[in-house]
Amino acid sequence: MASSSPPTHPYFAPRYVIAAVAVSLGGLLNGYDTGSIGAITHMQKFTESVGQLSASMLGITVSIIMLTGTLPSLFAGHFADKFGRITIIIPGAILFGVGALVQGLAHGLAQFTVGRAIAGFGQGVFLSNINVYICEIAPMRWRGTLTGLPQFMATAGVCAGYFTCYGTVNLQSDLAWRVPYILQCAFSAVLAWSCLLLPDSPRWLMLQGRQADARRALERLDFNMAEAERDFLMTTEQSPSLTPWQGMALLFKRGYRARTILALFILGMVQLSGIDGVLYYAPILFEQAGISSENASFLASGLSSILMLLISIPAFLLADKWGRRTSAISGGIALAACMFLMGSLYAADAVHPYGVARWFVIIAVFVFSLTYCATWGIVGKIYASEIQPGHTRAAANCVAMGLCFGTNFLVAICTPILLEASAFGAYFLFGGLAMATVAVLALYMPETRGRSLENIQEAFHRPSAVSSLTQLLQPLGFGARRRTHQTAHEPTAGEETELEPIDATEAVAASAISVEAVPRALRLDVSV
Repeated sequence: MASSSPPTHPYFAPRYVIAAVAVSLGGLLNGYDTGSIGAITHMQKFTESVGQLSASMLGITVSIIMLTGTLPSLFAGHFADKFGRITIIIPGAILFGVGALVQGLAHGLAQFTVGRAIAGFGQGVFLSNINVYICEIAPMRWRGTLTGLPQFMATAGVCAGYFTCYGTVNLQSDLAWRVPYILQCAFSAVLAWSCLLLPDSPRWLMLQGRQADARRALERLDFNMAEAERDFLMTTEQSPSLTPWQGMALLFKRGYRARTILALFILGMVQLSGIDGVLYYAPILFEQAGISSENASFLASGLSSILMLLISIPAFLLADKWGRRTSAISGGIALAACMFLMGSLYAADAVHPYGVARWFVIIAVFVFSLTYCATWGIVGKIYASEIQPGHTRAAANCVAMGLCFGTNFLVAICTPILLEASAFGAYFLFGGLAMATVAVLALYMPETRGRSLENIQEAFHRPSAVSSLTQLLQPLGFGARRRTHQTAHEPTAGEETELEPIDATEAVAASAISVEAVPRALRLDVSV
């Protein structure tokens, strides 16, 4: 009989926590590049080595890493479904390390750009699969916290990137900008080595029909066997064998379409909030606001990154205490307010190297970054991972991450051009996009906190816009909360609950296309 509690072991934490921390080094790599590239391209020694960059060339050089990450991200999920989550993360980490090495050895813009392109390809392979792996190995009680770890590590990476550059900017050699790439190579090697020691996702192993391997993986991860038996160990469902194009088409079939579109929307709009424009070009934003010296702008950027790291600690630790909807909607309102405030001050020509208006802009940059780290930065990737069914989770999350890379590329390439063309246009654009996102999420985002991955799927079998509107009106006294199989029960703060099970016949009728019917469904819908 399976034990109801994990086995005793000499480690200071359950091994699923150690595994989550290990693969979250991928988030650190992503954040470190984000935090260092803006400072690197702002260094005098980099300009002497590579040449002076125009605003458009700066945008292309910085953003190429996202562009080349888009294509592999679209198909990384298919290969993760076929070969395993961990198996795909390893080559991605190695490719990123090779790209960092090429950048660190560059003696011209062409070589530097090629290095960033290679690193982006590797990042596209591993980044989204990290969230999928952690989501699948985490117990329900800690899923939000652990799935938020990569974003927390990314924030730590941004901080480390800024301060590495702040510490090397005064070196009287090209090591001033090459040292960060030496560290990126080291982080990549550690990530690849760590993944060699980890078991693959037990849920993925079950989808491959490898129940014995799944049980061994659960034991290695110290996962609660009673929870595993209840949620997924007893299932006989196996992942269908599909080509990459069939797998892509499946994501947009009835029963899957709503979850796929919602994940695409959330991860895309999270980037279109303008956060990467703030992170990549923080020194430029602070100079624009009146902090003119190189050291001062670097220090202001570094202070911002420290505060972002500090706010991320309670944000990811409390991810399973706060509702996903509450975090996403309140965060979006605050992000839009910051952008509109900065845009209004610049539009009124009130920002100068003197006077109080520049401090409002500087504070708004800080508040924007902190709000993002506490809300959208954490909840976006958690939600996109947990709303997908098991046999499309990796594929859907990776396609969403591909869109995320694409929108990230647009923000990175357009921000310096927009700032050069208009002092306020970029702020109004990003603020408007954030408010539009809030409106959509308020209508179409079911709550998922406190539910198992398997039970979350029930929320997408109902007309979410109607139920969400009902939830919005309840505080005003319009409508009453009813706990039936037709209305989702949203847990209150601190409440541990699950959805009530629905009748098996109803579940089959409302569920997505069955595994056995997938190839047939794909053939039947071609003519539609």
